[in-house]
Amino acid sequence: MKFAVLVFPGSNCDIDCYKAVEQTVGQSVDYVWHTSTDLSAYDCIIVPGGFSYGDYLRCGSIANFAPVMNEVHKAAVAGKYILGICNGFQILTESRLLPGALLRNNGMKFRCHQALLEVVNNETPFTNQYAQGEVIDIPIAHGEGSYYCDEATLEELKANNQIVFRYVAGANPNGSVEDIAGISNKAGNVVGMMPHPERAVSSLLGSEDGKRMFTSILNAWREQHGAAING
Repeated sequence: MKFAVLVFPGSNCDIDCYKAVEQTVGQSVDYVWHTSTDLSAYDCIIVPGGFSYGDYLRCGSIANFAPVMNEVHKAAVAGKYILGICNGFQILTESRLLPGALLRNNGMKFRCHQALLEVVNNETPFTNQYAQGEVIDIPIAHGEGSYYCDEATLEELKANNQIVFRYVAGANPNGSVEDIAGISNKAGNVVGMMPHPERAVSSLLGSEDGKRMFTSILNAWREQHGAAING
């Protein structure tokens, strides 16, 4: 399996994502610059956190126009796995690969600490190694992490089981609607989340609960390509 970690000017979690892939699943992983026009070699594309293009105008809004995002759209249609983390989640909403938007945290403060999440949907390629309803410890680091969508979109997310993670009741750090911390597209192959699983792959970092995000991806890919692998 081959992973791509996108790199925009201002990305600062790209190395963390690269190392997390190496340490959790040991698969091939490359940094891919924002000017790239070919992602056909990759099975999973990670859009990392940071401050792409300095977060000018609006978080993720300029990154939406980077050449590589045309390829991310093609990969999404082709059913490849796409994971947007923090600023990556913002980029995926700006590019309309995921519905809704990320607003300033309530209280208008940057929040950086551990957060408890409930696994709402464990049937995605990114969560199949978690138990339904399991509570996991994944850190956050964001100033614009309050997920918002209108009522019609929210009902659609619920109907299609697109809410993947929620902050546990009473511990919403940013004011996200219905405590949403991560969502998927309808097909389930694109997921965006504000918490950072790549920062929770070792006990030295305070939690290992993010490891199963990466092992889930590999597990899903192996199931999808089982005949070819066994052959």
